[in-house]
Amino acid sequence: MIKFTLRIPEDLHERLTAQATADRRSLNSELLHLLEVGLNTVSPETPSRPGGDSASPAPLRGNGHSPRP
Repeated sequence: MIKFTLRIPEDLHERLTAQATADRRSLNSELLHLLEVGLNTVSPETPSRPGGDSASPAPLRGNGHSPRP
């Protein structure tokens, strides 16, 4: 098993801790569970997104409020 340090915002930590408590898991177990679920939803057939990282969101194109030409 590998140990590493992860810095997260305080509000996210609170949300994760609350979810872990609700699921009767340790924070570590909850994080592992959420990572597994997230990784299992990404299929090998999913096309790569711009930037080459299939896990990163596609860049935004405008803000949705810009006038059309």
